[in-house]
Amino acid sequence: MELRRSRGARVLALVCVLGGALLLVYPSDGALLRTIIAVGAIALGVVALLSALRPFRFGIGADGLTVRRPGLRRDIRWAEVGALVLDEPPRRDGHPEPPRLLLVPAPGVTIEPATARHPLDGRPAIELLVLDQVREQPEQVSAALTRYAGDRFVDLLAQRRAAFDPPDLPVGLRGYQMDRVDRLIRRGQDALLSGDPSARQAARGEIERASAAGLPLAQRGYHPLQADTVLDALVAALADQQTTDRETAT
Repeated sequence: MELRRSRGARVLALVCVLGGALLLVYPSDGALLRTIIAVGAIALGVVALLSALRPFRFGIGADGLTVRRPGLRRDIRWAEVGALVLDEPPRRDGHPEPPRLLLVPAPGVTIEPATARHPLDGRPAIELLVLDQVREQPEQVSAALTRYAGDRFVDLLAQRRAAFDPPDLPVGLRGYQMDRVDRLIRRGQDALLSGDPSARQAARGEIERASAAGLPLAQRGYHPLQADTVLDALVAALADQQTTDRETAT
């Protein structure tokens, strides 16, 4: 499977260049400020366009991965791969970050300096791809990696949703600090995935203590009632798994 580069970066770059050019062509009051803005937009657009036109290739096949991107140009055989993880960084101010594909090299293999960590076990990893760079959806990339990489590949996006799939929380004035709520949800999801009863107990305790102490408020944040409902459901899910663990042990 060959992934196709997204056209979004090129379009944005062209818009910047054309917008800056139009500002230069049509003079008006405040010419100096207008010129500075126009030149800045053109420069930004040119840099973005040059970056978007750099060679790019990402192939997924029976023998491994073919990667051609800035900083990495090589074929990676499956034997060189210790783990592949499709992950999503924590949200920023309530906005989702694009998913990314992380690679943990097999022992003794050096591909390029580590730029990330495995989200569950902390092993050094390489950020191979940010999925907003390609046109394919995460589900399509996941299907190809599942087919060819086998048990080396973990789709954490799907696993987190299967463990606990929170709804999109409404945002308004004077709500809970979004980053704090998102971190608690991620903490609980990862504990559910860990298979470790002590990790689930620790996550449950952290969420309960944070809720009891009162989550920090922000000028713009998650609606408290809905956020409390989601966190209560997450605590219940963690408690249910702990009950199951005890029943299995007996």
